[in-house]
Order: sequence, then structure tokens, then C-alpha cells
Amino acid sequence: MPARKSATASDSQPLIGVVALQGAAAEHVAAFRRAGARAVEVRVPADLDGVDAVALPGGESTTMSHLLRTSGLFDALSERLAGGMPAFGTCAGMILLAVDVLDGRPDQRCFGAIDISVRRNAFGRQVASFEAELTADGLDEPFKAVFIRAPWVERAGDSVEVLAEITPASNSSTDGVPSSVPVLCRSGPILVSSFHPELTADDRIHQLFLDMVGASMAR
Repeated sequence: MPARKSATASDSQPLIGVVALQGAAAEHVAAFRRAGARAVEVRVPADLDGVDAVALPGGESTTMSHLLRTSGLFDALSERLAGGMPAFGTCAGMILLAVDVLDGRPDQRCFGAIDISVRRNAFGRQVASFEAELTADGLDEPFKAVFIRAPWVERAGDSVEVLAEITPASNSSTDGVPSSVPVLCRSGPILVSSFHPELTADDRIHQLFLDMVGASMAR
């Protein structure tokens, strides 16, 4: 369908579906296209047809969980993720892909696609948003990461590779602030970040995910 193709993309490039129920979906689409992939917005289950991988953007995780259910996307995505479809979750997207949300609402549902436990808004409220230079495995140079009401990872399972960590500031919302916390993790075909790589002009995190998608498609 023509709407599923960028102006310069070919059918040999992966097609990334960006869940567009809330958050910075358009920014993710633009970043994936700059990195050389095709990308489309996903709002209903039929939009997943032909998609090779999915991205879940930032936003408000409880609202996104509700919208995923009411749109019918939650079950459709669960089935695709269980079948091994690669996924990239940023901020709220990371929360939705996690196994455990330590301070989530009782009715909040997550996909359990990566064995991590996350804490919502762990770095503080909106006024505590910040940028930081991160050193990440797989990147030659530091990445300027944008943290907005961001979660962090409090537990990473044995199957999870921690690619980047950060030392939280003392104004974080969690008592007993740890010396460092994971903010970029990978497990199998799943990549998650506490921060918003789509809000920068640096597309290396998106390219890292596209490399994972390519490896998955080659199997």
C-alpha cells in the first residue's frame, strides 16, 4: 500500500510499525526513515500487517496500556511479540515491554517481553527532566540522552544485556538512590531505553535496533 512506503525506501528495507496511540510516534517514524528503514504509524491491529518490527514510544504508560486494550492492539501485539517480532520501547514503551512495573496501577498490563523490573518516573517529575551524555556498548561515541519523567531498571534478568547505565541525581523520586541504574537494555530481539532517542538528531540507537531487526530477519 503506497502509504506504507517512504519516498526513498525500497521493499528490501525493513518495515517498522510505530505505535501511535500517544507520545512521540512521528519523531520515531522520522528517525527510522533517516536511518534507512520504512516506517508507518500503527493504531489498529490491521496496521501490523506486513510489519517486520514494532516501536513503542514514550508517553504515559497507564494511558497507553488502556489505549492498547481499547484499540485491540494489546492482544495483537502480544501474539506478534510471542512469535519473536523485534520491538523497541522508549520510556513508557520500556515500561510496557517489561515483566514487572514496581509502582504501576493494579490494572496496568505489560507485555513481559524483556526480563526487567522497572520503576515509573524514577528520575523525578517533569521539572526534573534532564539530558546526559551516555557511554553505550555498540556506540563509538557518547550519546546525548533526553530523560523526561523517565523510568529506570531496578532488576535485569540473566538474559538481559545492559548496554548503558547512569548515576541518578539525588533528587530522584526513589528513596535509597542506587549508585547506577541501567537505562539501555537488550535481550534477544527486544531493545529498551529509559530515555528518548527520537528527540535528538542522533539516530544511532535507532540504527542499533535496525541492526537487530536485520539479524532477526536473516535467521
